[in-house]
Amino acid sequence: MTIDPQALRQRVVNLANEAIEIGDPSAWFEKLYQAAEHYPDQVPWAKLAPHPQFQQWLDQQPPVANSPSALVIACGLGDDAEALAARGYNVTAFDISPTAIAWCNARFPDSGVNYTVADVLALPSAWQAKFDLVFECRTIQALPLSLRTEVITAIANTVASQGFLWVITRLRGNDESPDGPPWAMSEVELAQFEALGFVECQRLSFVEAKALDVTQVATLWQKE
Repeated sequence: MTIDPQALRQRVVNLANEAIEIGDPSAWFEKLYQAAEHYPDQVPWAKLAPHPQFQQWLDQQPPVANSPSALVIACGLGDDAEALAARGYNVTAFDISPTAIAWCNARFPDSGVNYTVADVLALPSAWQAKFDLVFECRTIQALPLSLRTEVITAIANTVASQGFLWVITRLRGNDESPDGPPWAMSEVELAQFEALGFVECQRLSFVEAKALDVTQVATLWQKE
């Protein structure tokens, strides 16, 4: 099953706009996964591999001890969660789409990852300040600007004291009005993590083959 990239892009835009119009801006993810019918190339962000910048960082870290806890935000098809589990983390990974979570369980039937359905805008209270490492890849940018502060705060609140947070996103100028999805983040929005008690430890700018004109950043933060 193949689809023209432009047609897939238009499908995403249409689904996202429809969800915003009905006042449920997260509703389009489940519709997209259902329409994909288990064809990964119908999910624009599904690479069937961990994010390369994140995997590189993991490969450079010393072995972990005592099974530190990790949370993967909007885990998609599960590759980043599996990479963390392979390094010794006790991983919880969630997505708002039940279809995506079922897909993860089918792909990794023997996985030790706890795959679960959850909404980033209504996370379980038990997850507050719980996780030693939280990984967020392009989830914030997938939701409209009207929800930006709410999403950033919700994600930040899951990180334990002295814990780490990865954020990977497209980057836009502070004065630019993004046309999404995705709605790229700005430096001003990234700085909200500082206001929430984080210190930026590392940053890598990069581009991808399919988006050579789009600056992206992988940032690592530590909660004070």
